[in-house]
Amino acid sequence: MNATQTHAEAATAEKGAQPLDMKLEVLVIPVSDVDRAKQFYASLGWRLDVDIAKDEQFRVVHFTPPGSHCSVLFGKGVTTQEPGSGQGFHLIVSDLNAVRATLVGQGVEVSEIFHDIGGLFHHAGTEGRVSGPHPEGKSYGSFAAFSDPDGNGWIFQEVTTRLPGRISERDTSFTSSSELAGALRRAAAAHGEHEKRIGHRDENWPDWYADYIVREPKGGLQST
Repeated sequence: MNATQTHAEAATAEKGAQPLDMKLEVLVIPVSDVDRAKQFYASLGWRLDVDIAKDEQFRVVHFTPPGSHCSVLFGKGVTTQEPGSGQGFHLIVSDLNAVRATLVGQGVEVSEIFHDIGGLFHHAGTEGRVSGPHPEGKSYGSFAAFSDPDGNGWIFQEVTTRLPGRISERDTSFTSSSELAGALRRAAAAHGEHEKRIGHRDENWPDWYADYIVREPKGGLQST
């Protein structure tokens, strides 16, 4: 054990224990007008969790987007960043067209749907934007952008199929009914092939579906 390693760290290393969870749950954004920002984020349909003012110099406002495990916090005395300097915050959606249409209908200014000229993630700002969704409809490849009243920049990214290893078996979740329906349809198709292979009806299909849906995002699909 070296001088900077604690006994607990040493014990963990010796046992080969898994790393402890470190869940990103709060994103602090800089705003100039707290009430204006509060009104804007409420207009997106986000849930207001907290609005507490200790005094004139310290106030905390906390919102959570629908289906998100990470929340947004802003207020007075909570960050030294310049208002509007927050950029590139990503909101993952399963149906980009539907989300964009809903927000535009609510009066939110959202960019057109775009993909990047290089086909991989997207460049900073508006550089390299190509109008329209990803031409091959690839998951992770289509985007739309909007900003809050201070200019903090948000990006919608459409994800329909997760990359292998991106979801843990113990916390498989879906952010919308359409995302869950898609997983069920894929499981049904795969289960049909499974029944063809075994040559009879599988009465244990609920467990098979559950196992498939949990394993699919990790790349470990059931094949027997």
